[in-house]
Amino acid sequence: MAQLAHLTAPVGTVVSRMRALAEDLPERDGVAVFNRVYLAVTEEVERRLEAGRFEDPRAAVTLDVRFAERYLAAVDAAADGRRPPACWRPLFQFRRHPGVRPLQFALAGINAHIGHDLALAVVDACRTLGCEPADLEDEFDRVGDLLVSLEERIREDLMPGPDLLQIADPLTHLLGSWSLERARDATWSAARALWALRRFEDLAEEFAERLDAAVGLAGRMLLTPLRG
Repeated sequence: MAQLAHLTAPVGTVVSRMRALAEDLPERDGVAVFNRVYLAVTEEVERRLEAGRFEDPRAAVTLDVRFAERYLAAVDAAADGRRPPACWRPLFQFRRHPGVRPLQFALAGINAHIGHDLALAVVDACRTLGCEPADLEDEFDRVGDLLVSLEERIREDLMPGPDLLQIADPLTHLLGSWSLERARDATWSAARALWALRRFEDLAEEFAERLDAAVGLAGRMLLTPLRG
């Protein structure tokens, strides 16, 4: 039991950092909206790890922590006046825009984190563990399934109510064009491609940059203001 607690401690550190952000950021801030969603996911991962529901807890912890570190690095970059990755820039640029709904902020953050960060986190974890992406596929799927299960609840919780029907139709149209499951499938392919290119640094860097830019473009579309 003590060994498991020691193993999962890095996840607890990540959770503490996200809780601190939740306390510091204004509730309506777009980054705060995403942070609440991601905190709920990471807390659930922590609970499942402690309950022994991952076949390879070391791999699960490594992937989860490397994944979270990329989001936290983007937060730190923005706070320090540095440019975060392109996939995160729309969320930081529009985080206080009054015309962007909370659901848009949540899904734009998920888009950045799943579409870009997760692929790089798989590669990071493989380097740390000395394994191949295929060895992490079960853990990847478990985390992805958890995110998918939460997506419907997120949409229900953050969708405008009847008093906002004047913007509900364009919001439904906009968000219906993005799918977490499709993003997750594309991410797994991207992770495998990045791993295959790891010995060709220039090509791997170019691929990662183009992935970052493409995910950033999708994020910018998700954050289209729907009112002034």
